[in-house]
Amino acid sequence: MISRNTILSHHEMCQNEYGRMLQAGMHFRPNGRTSIFLMSVRKNAPYKDQIEDGGRVLVYEGHDAARNMVDADPKEFDQPSALPSGKPTQNGHFNRAAQTFMNGSSAAEIVRVYQKVFDGVWVFNGSFKLVDSWLEHDGKRNVYKFRLELVDDLDLHDLTANELSHSRLIPALVKAEVYKRDKGCCVLCGSKDNLHFDHNLPFSKGGTSLLAENVQLLCARHNLQKSDKIE
Repeated sequence: MISRNTILSHHEMCQNEYGRMLQAGMHFRPNGRTSIFLMSVRKNAPYKDQIEDGGRVLVYEGHDAARNMVDADPKEFDQPSALPSGKPTQNGHFNRAAQTFMNGSSAAEIVRVYQKVFDGVWVFNGSFKLVDSWLEHDGKRNVYKFRLELVDDLDLHDLTANELSHSRLIPALVKAEVYKRDKGCCVLCGSKDNLHFDHNLPFSKGGTSLLAENVQLLCARHNLQKSDKIE
């Protein structure tokens, strides 16, 4: 599996999830595998996803009814928890998972989160625990909100130490600025493949994720070489 802050095309992101075509934003245990959220905090994003606590917490907005379920703009209707057939929507699946965790009936659902940087450009934000959900009125209708916390537990079977090496997300605006500045290439060799957002001064040594000056694009080879030299 890839490490956090890896940059991916949409095709690469799908391939990383066992070839699953990721078009919708919410995927509850696809084919029995780990759940997936696709998020965006860009100005024109269709949902109001949020990043809090320096990146340790995500608040993800649920998704609207399908257009064939309503007779007008889906944004005019409450977000549904069930289909007309009675089967749960993705909102319903994730809401139930959050509620059973909160009442102690189950472990927290693990969700792998990808964030859109530009059209066709994504970054893997890491794996998060789904710890809460609620309905919130946005002034027009009720929408679902899901609270996720960055995974720190090393014994989770589908995570690696490399995935957990950073405890703060790089803000979306910083990612976009760095990607533009570095022209989508490794700053050391010019490669456009297997790119990562890398801290010049590591977060563990006091480096910040909040300034583009401390973040750069590195290919996997140079990212690994740099990590091997850090003591």
